[in-house]
Amino acid sequence: MDIVERFLKYTSFETTSDDSSETVPSTKIQLELGKYLVEELKGLGLDNARIDDKGYVYAHLESNTDKDLAKIGFVAHMDTSPEMSGKNVKPRIVKYEGGDIKLNEKYTTKVSEFPFLNDLVGQELIVTDGNTLLGADDKAGIAIIVSAIEHLVKNPEIKHGDIKIGFTPDEEIGRGADHFDVEGFDADFAYTVDGGPLGELEYENFNAASAKISIEGKGVHPGSSKNIMINSQLLAMELHNMLPVNMRPEYTESYEGFYLLEGIKGSVSNTEMRYIIRDHDMEKFEAKKNLLIEIVEFLNKKYGDLINLEIKDSYYNMKKMIEPHMEIIELAKKSMEEVGIEPLISPIRGGTDGASLSYKGLPCPNIFTGGYNYHGRYELLPVESLKKGKELLLQIIKNLENFNFEK
Repeated sequence: MDIVERFLKYTSFETTSDDSSETVPSTKIQLELGKYLVEELKGLGLDNARIDDKGYVYAHLESNTDKDLAKIGFVAHMDTSPEMSGKNVKPRIVKYEGGDIKLNEKYTTKVSEFPFLNDLVGQELIVTDGNTLLGADDKAGIAIIVSAIEHLVKNPEIKHGDIKIGFTPDEEIGRGADHFDVEGFDADFAYTVDGGPLGELEYENFNAASAKISIEGKGVHPGSSKNIMINSQLLAMELHNMLPVNMRPEYTESYEGFYLLEGIKGSVSNTEMRYIIRDHDMEKFEAKKNLLIEIVEFLNKKYGDLINLEIKDSYYNMKKMIEPHMEIIELAKKSMEEVGIEPLISPIRGGTDGASLSYKGLPCPNIFTGGYNYHGRYELLPVESLKKGKELLLQIIKNLENFNFEK
Protein backbone atom coordinates (compact mmCIF):
# COMPACT_ATOMS: atom_id res chain seq x y z
CA MET A 1 0.00 0.00 0.00
CA ASP A 2 1.24 3.50 -0.84
CA ILE A 3 2.23 5.53 2.23
CA VAL A 4 -0.37 8.21 1.46
CA GLU A 5 -3.15 5.62 1.11
CA ARG A 6 -1.99 4.07 4.36
CA PHE A 7 -2.12 7.36 6.21
CA LEU A 8 -5.57 8.19 4.83
CA LYS A 9 -6.79 4.76 5.91
CA TYR A 10 -5.57 5.37 9.46
CA THR A 11 -7.38 8.71 9.62
CA SER A 12 -10.67 6.89 9.02
CA PHE A 13 -10.38 5.43 12.54
CA GLU A 14 -11.66 7.63 15.34
CA THR A 15 -9.09 7.33 18.15
CA THR A 16 -9.64 10.34 20.41
CA SER A 17 -8.35 9.78 23.93
CA ASP A 18 -10.13 11.05 27.06
CA ASP A 19 -8.27 12.47 30.04
CA SER A 20 -11.35 12.16 32.27
CA SER A 21 -11.46 8.40 31.81
CA GLU A 22 -9.84 6.00 34.29
CA THR A 23 -9.75 3.03 31.92
CA VAL A 24 -6.74 1.79 29.93
CA PRO A 25 -6.90 2.69 27.13
CA SER A 26 -8.97 5.73 27.99
CA THR A 27 -11.32 5.07 25.05
CA LYS A 28 -12.25 1.72 23.54
CA ILE A 29 -12.27 3.19 20.03
CA GLN A 30 -8.46 3.21 20.06
CA LEU A 31 -8.52 -0.58 20.15
CA GLU A 32 -10.05 -0.73 16.68
CA LEU A 33 -7.02 0.90 15.06
CA GLY A 34 -4.75 -1.27 17.21
CA LYS A 35 -6.43 -4.45 16.00
CA TYR A 36 -6.25 -3.25 12.41
CA LEU A 37 -2.51 -2.55 12.75
CA VAL A 38 -1.89 -6.03 14.14
CA GLU A 39 -3.58 -7.61 11.13
CA GLU A 40 -1.74 -5.28 8.75
CA LEU A 41 1.63 -6.16 10.27
CA LYS A 42 0.80 -9.85 10.16
CA GLY A 43 -0.08 -9.40 6.50
CA LEU A 44 3.43 -8.05 5.96
CA GLY A 45 4.85 -11.22 7.49
CA LEU A 46 5.31 -10.11 11.10
CA ASP A 47 3.50 -13.03 12.71
CA ASN A 48 4.64 -11.86 16.15
CA ALA A 49 2.43 -8.74 15.96
CA ARG A 50 0.04 -8.49 18.91
CA ILE A 51 -2.12 -6.14 20.93
CA ASP A 52 -2.17 -6.50 24.69
CA ASP A 53 -5.08 -6.04 27.09
CA LYS A 54 -4.23 -2.36 27.55
CA GLY A 55 -4.23 -1.54 23.85
CA TYR A 56 -0.48 -1.48 23.17
CA VAL A 57 0.63 -2.90 19.84
CA TYR A 58 4.01 -4.64 19.55
CA ALA A 59 5.83 -6.36 16.70
CA HIS A 60 9.35 -6.89 15.46
CA LEU A 61 11.09 -7.61 12.19
CA GLU A 62 13.76 -10.17 12.82
CA SER A 63 17.36 -9.64 11.78
CA ASN A 64 18.40 -10.96 8.37
CA THR A 65 22.13 -10.70 8.95
CA ASP A 66 24.76 -12.54 10.97
CA LYS A 67 26.27 -9.25 12.10
CA ASP A 68 25.71 -8.20 15.69
CA LEU A 69 23.82 -4.95 15.17
CA ALA A 70 22.14 -2.70 17.71
CA LYS A 71 18.46 -3.46 18.26
CA ILE A 72 16.52 -0.37 17.22
CA GLY A 73 12.92 0.53 18.01
CA PHE A 74 10.38 2.86 16.45
CA VAL A 75 7.41 4.11 18.44
CA ALA A 76 4.29 6.13 17.53
CA HIS A 77 0.93 6.70 19.17
CA MET A 78 -2.53 5.79 17.94
CA ASP A 79 -4.70 8.31 19.78
CA THR A 80 -5.53 11.82 18.66
CA SER A 81 -5.97 14.90 20.81
CA PRO A 82 -9.25 15.42 22.69
CA GLU A 83 -8.91 19.13 21.93
CA MET A 84 -10.91 18.61 18.73
CA SER A 85 -13.05 15.91 17.19
CA GLY A 86 -11.31 13.10 15.32
CA LYS A 87 -14.58 11.53 14.15
CA ASN A 88 -15.47 11.34 10.46
CA VAL A 89 -12.20 12.90 9.37
CA LYS A 90 -12.47 13.85 5.69
CA PRO A 91 -8.98 14.69 4.45
CA ARG A 92 -8.31 16.00 0.98
CA ILE A 93 -5.13 16.49 -1.00
CA VAL A 94 -4.50 19.89 -2.56
CA LYS A 95 -1.72 20.96 -4.90
CA TYR A 96 -0.64 24.09 -3.09
CA GLU A 97 0.11 26.99 -5.41
CA GLY A 98 0.29 29.64 -2.72
CA GLY A 99 -2.19 31.84 -0.91
CA ASP A 100 -4.83 30.92 1.65
CA ILE A 101 -6.37 27.44 1.76
CA LYS A 102 -10.16 27.44 2.09
CA LEU A 103 -11.22 24.49 4.26
CA ASN A 104 -14.96 25.18 4.15
CA GLU A 105 -17.35 28.13 4.07
CA LYS A 106 -16.38 29.17 7.58
CA TYR A 107 -12.69 28.29 8.02
CA THR A 108 -9.60 29.19 5.99
CA THR A 109 -5.93 28.44 6.64
CA LYS A 110 -4.44 31.89 6.14
CA VAL A 111 -0.87 32.71 5.16
CA SER A 112 -1.05 35.77 7.41
CA GLU A 113 -1.53 33.47 10.40
CA PHE A 114 0.62 30.57 9.19
CA PRO A 115 3.50 32.09 7.19
CA PHE A 116 5.27 28.70 6.92
CA LEU A 117 2.85 28.03 4.04
CA ASN A 118 5.16 30.12 1.85
CA ASP A 119 7.75 27.35 2.20
CA LEU A 120 5.30 24.70 0.96
CA VAL A 121 4.37 26.24 -2.39
CA GLY A 122 4.40 23.60 -5.13
CA GLN A 123 3.83 20.69 -2.75
CA GLU A 124 0.85 18.41 -2.27
CA LEU A 125 -0.73 19.01 1.12
CA ILE A 126 -3.19 16.81 3.01
CA VAL A 127 -5.67 19.11 4.78
CA THR A 128 -8.92 18.79 6.72
CA ASP A 129 -12.43 19.83 5.72
CA GLY A 130 -12.40 22.30 8.62
CA ASN A 131 -14.66 20.26 10.90
CA THR A 132 -12.12 17.95 12.57
CA LEU A 133 -8.42 17.62 13.18
CA LEU A 134 -6.45 15.58 10.65
CA GLY A 135 -4.68 13.06 12.87
CA ALA A 136 -1.16 13.38 11.45
CA ASP A 137 -0.27 13.49 15.14
CA ASP A 138 0.53 10.67 15.16
CA LYS A 139 -1.01 8.55 12.41
CA ALA A 140 1.62 9.99 10.08
CA GLY A 141 4.23 8.46 12.38
CA ILE A 142 2.51 5.07 12.23
CA ALA A 143 2.29 5.26 8.44
CA ILE A 144 6.00 6.09 8.18
CA ILE A 145 7.00 3.17 10.40
CA VAL A 146 4.73 0.57 8.76
CA SER A 147 5.73 1.72 5.27
CA ALA A 148 9.44 1.42 6.14
CA ILE A 149 8.87 -2.09 7.46
CA GLU A 150 6.93 -3.03 4.32
CA HIS A 151 9.86 -1.80 2.20
CA LEU A 152 12.32 -3.96 4.15
CA VAL A 153 10.09 -7.03 3.86
CA LYS A 154 9.81 -6.57 0.10
CA ASN A 155 13.54 -5.88 -0.29
CA PRO A 156 15.32 -8.58 1.73
CA GLU A 157 18.65 -7.66 0.12
CA ILE A 158 18.71 -4.72 2.56
CA LYS A 159 20.48 -6.17 5.58
CA HIS A 160 19.29 -5.14 9.02
CA GLY A 161 19.27 -6.19 12.64
CA ASP A 162 16.22 -6.66 14.85
CA ILE A 163 13.72 -3.83 14.43
CA LYS A 164 11.17 -3.32 17.18
CA ILE A 165 7.81 -1.61 16.69
CA GLY A 166 5.53 -0.15 19.35
CA PHE A 167 2.26 1.73 18.97
CA THR A 168 0.78 3.27 22.10
CA PRO A 169 -2.63 4.53 23.21
CA ASP A 170 -3.28 7.69 25.26
CA GLU A 171 -0.12 9.66 24.46
CA GLU A 172 -2.13 12.83 24.02
CA ILE A 173 -3.29 12.70 27.64
CA GLY A 174 0.19 11.97 28.98
CA ARG A 175 -0.26 8.23 29.63
CA GLY A 176 1.20 6.68 26.50
CA ALA A 177 4.25 5.14 28.16
CA ASP A 178 2.57 4.21 31.45
CA HIS A 179 2.11 0.55 30.57
CA PHE A 180 4.70 0.19 27.81
CA ASP A 181 6.58 -3.11 28.17
CA VAL A 182 10.14 -1.80 27.88
CA GLU A 183 11.70 -5.11 28.90
CA GLY A 184 9.60 -7.12 26.45
CA PHE A 185 10.18 -4.53 23.72
CA ASP A 186 13.88 -5.44 24.03
CA ALA A 187 15.43 -2.58 22.06
CA ASP A 188 18.77 -0.92 22.80
CA PHE A 189 17.31 2.45 21.89
CA ALA A 190 14.39 3.83 19.93
CA TYR A 191 12.96 6.87 18.21
CA THR A 192 9.46 8.20 18.56
CA VAL A 193 8.21 9.28 15.15
CA ASP A 194 6.02 12.01 16.56
CA GLY A 195 7.55 15.36 15.63
CA GLY A 196 6.41 18.19 13.43
CA PRO A 197 7.87 19.68 10.24
CA LEU A 198 10.48 18.02 8.04
CA GLY A 199 13.89 17.75 9.71
CA GLU A 200 12.84 18.01 13.34
CA LEU A 201 15.14 16.08 15.67
CA GLU A 202 14.48 16.53 19.36
CA TYR A 203 15.96 15.27 22.59
CA GLU A 204 14.69 17.95 24.95
CA ASN A 205 11.12 18.37 26.09
CA PHE A 206 9.16 20.06 28.83
CA ASN A 207 9.02 18.91 32.41
CA ALA A 208 5.28 18.59 32.85
CA ALA A 209 2.69 18.60 35.62
CA SER A 210 -1.08 18.83 35.82
CA ALA A 211 -3.01 20.71 38.47
CA LYS A 212 -6.61 20.20 39.55
CA ILE A 213 -8.22 22.93 41.62
CA SER A 214 -11.57 22.61 43.41
CA ILE A 215 -13.15 25.74 44.86
CA GLU A 216 -16.09 25.61 47.26
CA GLY A 217 -18.03 28.85 47.44
CA LYS A 218 -20.85 29.96 49.71
CA GLY A 219 -24.04 30.03 47.74
CA VAL A 220 -27.04 31.88 49.11
CA HIS A 221 -29.95 33.71 47.53
CA PRO A 222 -28.52 36.82 45.85
CA GLY A 223 -31.26 38.93 47.38
CA SER A 224 -29.95 38.30 50.87
CA SER A 225 -26.29 37.56 50.18
CA LYS A 226 -24.58 40.71 51.46
CA ASN A 227 -21.46 39.83 53.47
CA ILE A 228 -22.30 36.12 53.14
CA MET A 229 -21.97 34.94 49.54
CA ILE A 230 -18.57 33.81 48.27
CA ASN A 231 -18.79 33.20 44.53
CA SER A 232 -16.42 30.35 43.69
CA GLN A 233 -16.19 31.54 40.08
CA LEU A 234 -14.83 34.89 41.21
CA LEU A 235 -12.26 33.11 43.40
CA ALA A 236 -11.22 31.17 40.30
CA MET A 237 -10.81 34.40 38.37
CA GLU A 238 -8.82 35.93 41.23
CA LEU A 239 -6.56 32.90 41.39
CA HIS A 240 -5.98 32.86 37.64
CA ASN A 241 -5.17 36.56 37.55
CA MET A 242 -2.50 36.08 40.21
CA LEU A 243 -0.49 33.91 37.82
CA PRO A 244 1.98 35.83 35.62
CA VAL A 245 0.37 36.90 32.35
CA ASN A 246 3.68 36.55 30.50
CA MET A 247 3.75 32.86 31.45
CA ARG A 248 0.74 31.98 29.35
CA PRO A 249 1.42 29.85 26.23
CA GLU A 250 0.43 32.62 23.83
CA TYR A 251 3.29 34.76 25.15
CA THR A 252 6.06 32.15 25.29
CA GLU A 253 8.44 30.42 22.89
CA SER A 254 11.65 28.36 22.74
CA TYR A 255 12.71 27.40 26.28
CA GLU A 256 10.10 29.55 28.02
CA GLY A 257 7.66 27.61 30.19
CA PHE A 258 4.01 28.36 30.89
CA TYR A 259 0.78 27.77 32.78
CA LEU A 260 -2.19 26.79 30.63
CA LEU A 261 -5.74 26.92 31.97
CA GLU A 262 -7.02 23.82 30.15
CA GLY A 263 -10.53 23.80 31.50
CA ILE A 264 -12.88 25.56 33.88
CA LYS A 265 -16.49 24.98 34.84
CA GLY A 266 -18.45 26.21 37.76
CA SER A 267 -21.25 27.92 39.56
CA VAL A 268 -21.54 30.18 42.58
CA SER A 269 -21.15 27.18 44.88
CA ASN A 270 -18.47 25.12 43.13
CA THR A 271 -15.83 25.66 40.46
CA GLU A 272 -13.30 23.22 38.99
CA MET A 273 -10.13 24.33 37.19
CA ARG A 274 -7.51 22.30 35.33
CA TYR A 275 -4.04 23.58 34.54
CA ILE A 276 -0.97 22.17 32.88
CA ILE A 277 2.43 23.46 33.98
CA ARG A 278 5.47 23.27 31.68
CA ASP A 279 9.15 24.21 31.73
CA HIS A 280 12.35 22.76 30.26
CA ASP A 281 14.41 23.82 33.27
CA MET A 282 13.78 21.73 36.39
CA GLU A 283 14.38 24.59 38.85
CA LYS A 284 11.96 26.85 36.97
CA PHE A 285 9.47 23.97 36.75
CA GLU A 286 9.56 23.49 40.52
CA ALA A 287 9.25 27.26 41.00
CA LYS A 288 6.12 27.35 38.84
CA LYS A 289 4.51 24.61 40.90
CA ASN A 290 5.48 26.33 44.13
CA LEU A 291 4.03 29.64 42.97
CA LEU A 292 0.65 28.00 42.36
CA ILE A 293 0.82 26.38 45.81
CA GLU A 294 1.62 29.76 47.40
CA ILE A 295 -1.28 31.46 45.60
CA VAL A 296 -3.71 28.82 46.85
CA GLU A 297 -2.34 29.12 50.41
CA PHE A 298 -2.77 32.91 50.27
CA LEU A 299 -6.36 32.69 49.04
CA ASN A 300 -7.21 30.04 51.61
CA LYS A 301 -5.97 32.38 54.33
CA LYS A 302 -8.01 35.19 52.83
CA TYR A 303 -11.26 33.26 52.36
CA GLY A 304 -11.03 30.37 54.81
CA ASP A 305 -9.78 27.12 53.25
CA LEU A 306 -12.20 26.96 50.35
CA ILE A 307 -9.66 25.86 47.71
CA ASN A 308 -8.18 22.40 47.24
CA LEU A 309 -5.16 21.92 44.95
CA GLU A 310 -3.76 18.67 43.58
CA ILE A 311 -0.55 18.75 41.51
CA LYS A 312 0.73 15.66 39.72
CA ASP A 313 3.94 15.39 37.71
CA SER A 314 3.35 13.93 34.24
CA TYR A 315 6.82 13.52 32.69
CA TYR A 316 10.29 15.03 32.73
CA ASN A 317 12.80 16.45 30.28
CA MET A 318 14.45 13.54 28.47
CA LYS A 319 17.66 15.53 27.91
CA LYS A 320 19.17 14.12 31.11
CA MET A 321 18.67 10.55 29.87
CA ILE A 322 19.70 11.14 26.24
CA GLU A 323 22.93 13.07 26.81
CA PRO A 324 24.86 9.89 27.80
CA HIS A 325 23.81 8.44 24.41
CA MET A 326 24.37 11.31 22.00
CA GLU A 327 25.50 8.82 19.38
CA ILE A 328 21.83 8.11 18.61
CA ILE A 329 21.29 11.80 17.91
CA GLU A 330 24.33 11.80 15.62
CA LEU A 331 22.98 8.68 13.88
CA ALA A 332 19.70 10.42 13.06
CA LYS A 333 21.44 13.67 12.11
CA LYS A 334 23.89 11.91 9.76
CA SER A 335 21.07 9.89 8.19
CA MET A 336 19.03 13.03 7.56
CA GLU A 337 21.90 14.73 5.83
CA GLU A 338 22.50 11.68 3.66
CA VAL A 339 18.91 11.75 2.34
CA GLY A 340 18.93 15.50 1.77
CA ILE A 341 17.13 16.66 4.90
CA GLU A 342 18.44 19.60 6.91
CA PRO A 343 18.36 18.58 10.60
CA LEU A 344 16.43 20.98 12.82
CA ILE A 345 17.54 20.25 16.38
CA SER A 346 15.27 22.09 18.79
CA PRO A 347 13.49 21.58 22.12
CA ILE A 348 10.00 20.09 22.01
CA ARG A 349 7.46 22.56 23.32
CA GLY A 350 5.37 19.66 24.46
CA GLY A 351 5.75 16.04 25.47
CA THR A 352 6.30 12.69 23.86
CA ASP A 353 6.21 9.04 24.85
CA GLY A 354 9.97 9.13 24.34
CA ALA A 355 10.43 11.26 27.45
CA SER A 356 8.86 8.70 29.77
CA LEU A 357 10.42 5.79 27.91
CA SER A 358 13.86 7.35 28.30
CA TYR A 359 13.34 7.44 32.07
CA LYS A 360 12.24 3.80 31.93
CA GLY A 361 15.61 2.80 30.48
CA LEU A 362 14.91 3.10 26.74
CA PRO A 363 16.71 6.15 25.29
CA CYS A 364 14.15 7.52 22.86
CA PRO A 365 14.55 10.91 21.12
CA ASN A 366 11.97 12.22 18.67
CA ILE A 367 12.00 12.68 14.89
CA PHE A 368 9.59 14.41 12.53
CA THR A 369 6.42 13.23 10.85
CA GLY A 370 6.17 16.32 8.64
CA GLY A 371 2.91 17.71 10.02
CA TYR A 372 1.93 21.24 11.05
CA ASN A 373 -0.73 22.80 13.30
CA TYR A 374 -1.48 19.69 15.34
CA HIS A 375 -4.62 19.32 17.47
CA GLY A 376 -6.95 21.45 15.37
CA ARG A 377 -8.79 22.01 12.10
CA TYR A 378 -5.81 23.79 10.53
CA GLU A 379 -3.63 20.68 10.77
CA LEU A 380 -1.92 19.74 7.51
CA LEU A 381 0.65 17.27 6.23
CA PRO A 382 2.89 17.70 3.18
CA VAL A 383 2.98 14.48 1.17
CA GLU A 384 6.69 14.90 0.40
CA SER A 385 7.54 15.15 4.11
CA LEU A 386 5.60 11.97 4.82
CA LYS A 387 7.59 10.14 2.15
CA LYS A 388 10.85 11.61 3.44
CA GLY A 389 10.04 10.21 6.87
CA LYS A 390 10.00 6.70 5.45
CA GLU A 391 13.24 7.36 3.56
CA LEU A 392 14.90 8.56 6.77
CA LEU A 393 13.94 5.47 8.77
CA LEU A 394 15.37 3.23 6.07
CA GLN A 395 18.61 5.23 6.05
CA ILE A 396 18.92 5.02 9.83
CA ILE A 397 18.48 1.25 9.62
CA LYS A 398 21.10 0.95 6.89
CA ASN A 399 23.56 3.03 8.94
CA LEU A 400 23.33 0.65 11.90
CA GLU A 401 25.92 -1.52 10.14
CA ASN A 402 28.61 1.00 11.13
CA PHE A 403 27.09 2.16 14.39
CA ASN A 404 28.16 1.44 17.96
CA PHE A 405 25.65 1.97 20.75
CA GLU A 406 27.18 2.67 24.15
CA LYS A 407 25.07 0.78 26.67
